[in-house]
Amino acid sequence: MSTARSILLFALAAVLEIGGCWLVWQAVRESRPWWLAGLGVVALGLYGCVAALQPDADFGRVLAAYGGVFVAGSLLWGVVLDGFRPTRWDVAGVLVCLVGVGVIMYGPRR
Repeated sequence: MSTARSILLFALAAVLEIGGCWLVWQAVRESRPWWLAGLGVVALGLYGCVAALQPDADFGRVLAAYGGVFVAGSLLWGVVLDGFRPTRWDVAGVLVCLVGVGVIMYGPRR
């Protein structure tokens, strides 16, 4: 159950962080309303709270592993919301990152 909870927390953290950054990007780069940036800042704060709920107590391990989740989530966000089409190298990079997440977070411990 701990692994499933951890994966769900990583997914929620990705939605909050990537979504928050995307909202700020929309306000700053796409000349959308500035209140979107405010919502983005709130989402980014919530991301920090969700990341702190990971079952593993080691900050460095959790954030290092989350980096791989962020890479995969960012490309997926781009595909779904911005029409981005990843190359096979993008996909290969995501797979490498997700293997890294698995090794860092769920590998055997003493």
